[in-house]
Amino acid sequence: MKKLIYQLLLPLGIIMIAFSVSSCKKTALTPDPEQNNSSANAKDRAIPNFNLEVILRGNGKAFGLVKFRQDIDPTRIVTLDTWVRDLQPNHAYKLQRAVDTNLDGNCTSTNWLTLGKGPVPQSIVTDETGTGREDLWRNLSAFPSGTKFDIHFRVIDAVSSAVVLTSDCYQFTIR
Repeated sequence: MKKLIYQLLLPLGIIMIAFSVSSCKKTALTPDPEQNNSSANAKDRAIPNFNLEVILRGNGKAFGLVKFRQDIDPTRIVTLDTWVRDLQPNHAYKLQRAVDTNLDGNCTSTNWLTLGKGPVPQSIVTDETGTGREDLWRNLSAFPSGTKFDIHFRVIDAVSSAVVLTSDCYQFTIR
């Protein structure tokens, strides 16, 4: 009887082991980005940068973030949800941007524009902890859809114009 049970269960065990091993294998239908970096990078480059998460850094713990968003919108409004922390408490700052069309990932432009509520510059005022937030926006309808720029940001002191935060160079595409 034991021999009969063994003869019946052994093939079932082998099938279960074979199935579990084969289900762990990667197939050609699931590309491994580690094995094929060139195609993964090409795919990333093909996606336009309509939206950005811009990180701003300064001295010490000073930090900022700009959520740069372009909705699908015929008026081409970009929203700039801006947040700063660890700056001077109860003080005003301004967000600025500079763009260039070289598209080389090297932001050399110094044509700084102070951002705000559309064409009206708007300060970012910090609270007693040195944290501030402001919802800014800009109308990009003067530029054709598909236009690409290298862009970088900075935050300046609204009184002295001293630069307190800066970003790396980003590339974006107007939707």
